[in-house]
Amino acid sequence: MKSLTVASVLALIAAATSTSAYEYPPIPADKTTPTQTRLSYKSLNAVSVAWNTYQKIDKPCVAYGTDPKKLTKRACSSSSTTYPTSRTWFQNVVLPNLNPKTTYYYKIDSTNSTTLSFKSAAKPGDTSQLVVNAVIDMGVYGLDGYTTTTKRDIPNIPPSLTHSTIDQLVQSKDQYDFVVHPGDFAYADDWYLRPQNLLDGKNAYAAITELFFNQLSYVSSVKPYMASPGNHEAACYEIGYRDGTCPEGQYNFTDYSQRFGPNMPTTFASQSRNNAAKANATKAQSLALPPFWYSYDVGMVHFISLDTETDFPSAPDTANLGAGPYGRMNQQLDFIKTDLASVDRTVTPWVIALGHRPWYSTGESDNVCSECQTAFEDIFYQYGVDLFVAGHVHNLQRQKPTYRNNIDSAGLNNPKAPWHIIAGAAGNIEGLSLAGQRPAYNDFVDDLHNGYARLTFKDKNNLKVDMIHSTNGEVLDSATLYKKHDVQFVQQQVPAKKRSLFARMLGGSVKRDV
Repeated sequence: MKSLTVASVLALIAAATSTSAYEYPPIPADKTTPTQTRLSYKSLNAVSVAWNTYQKIDKPCVAYGTDPKKLTKRACSSSSTTYPTSRTWFQNVVLPNLNPKTTYYYKIDSTNSTTLSFKSAAKPGDTSQLVVNAVIDMGVYGLDGYTTTTKRDIPNIPPSLTHSTIDQLVQSKDQYDFVVHPGDFAYADDWYLRPQNLLDGKNAYAAITELFFNQLSYVSSVKPYMASPGNHEAACYEIGYRDGTCPEGQYNFTDYSQRFGPNMPTTFASQSRNNAAKANATKAQSLALPPFWYSYDVGMVHFISLDTETDFPSAPDTANLGAGPYGRMNQQLDFIKTDLASVDRTVTPWVIALGHRPWYSTGESDNVCSECQTAFEDIFYQYGVDLFVAGHVHNLQRQKPTYRNNIDSAGLNNPKAPWHIIAGAAGNIEGLSLAGQRPAYNDFVDDLHNGYARLTFKDKNNLKVDMIHSTNGEVLDSATLYKKHDVQFVQQQVPAKKRSLFARMLGGSVKRDV
């Protein structure tokens, strides 16, 4: 995270020139042309198709079917919205009643659109292999950002997908099922890091945002792309001040909410035969608040996406960036508990949590979110979360299964503690984070390569995590977690927390925090 004082901003403005400032993507002659197309799992057997246009669409529609030459089905909506500093409108159409694991072809209504395809999700309980890419902290590729290793490349690279994480995702698209991205998209709020942009931050922010999501659409138009919030979606206070300088789309998750709010799910209908599980799933659906916190099921995996930025005590983006909260008191924490209590491990044995900030990391203390640990860690342990995927720190890390800063003695052989990884090296204008000091719980760290994590759910007991080099697809690290998953509903006993020295001195007059 970068910050500038007013004096340093004025100095940069003095050095700025208009000859090499931001460049907007060109507006197509047909303003109904779909741009920034993105797919997502919306509900059980339904996929959302979202896209942007340079004019409002009265009735956004999508034709689709299982034969590219016979798109006999059609879905429409009345959703076409925008916000004041955006040049584009946001459309969203849901394709319902899809057959599982089936290739569908779709075409967005426009005189200038093409037929694309995607594969629908495996139904909950399907135990065939599932492969998911975890990509975090990814900025625009080109003059206003980069996804190569060194900052010295920036001035010499034209906007391109070459050697970028996006390019690797495109090249390997037949090797995985979908993508999760827990936070930090585009880094458009870092427009000020290029002095040429300082003369017009509003347009620089919008131009970087448009360019990034156009680049991303090479992936997100053919693979479901599941988003979670990060601190760069809150923005504005990143530059140390806001009044008079902050584009509306750069403040308080405006663009993120507009872009992903309509097409992320709440929860999926429970496929358990257990009545309590069904009741909890129904309750969780009422507590979900996409695109900030929600869950979904694909095959043998239950995914839960959380918001490490707002809506829990001392949440960092609320405390430091003035963002949120969005739900009622404790709504997110109640959602997480209720959602995880609904997970029937005979249907979805794996439980994967996704959030932006980690609480186990190498390097400086600023790399860990102690507030997140306080809010979420005991819940994860109680309900047996298998893996937590985070970013925020711009490198690749794999930790030992750890709980309350204690390493699980079982290692990767059926631990009780969650496994933690960091996949924050997708590449952005701020660069890679140095590994720094390595705590005892760290098993692997790479601060030299841009990359991402590939999660391969081989069967109900084995999860392989590979760290992938963005430039050439090389496997930088690999490890496999074994879990028995022999209990239908996991409810592990959370140990009582140790009292402070002051509390122990007071003896029985202070209640223990459990």
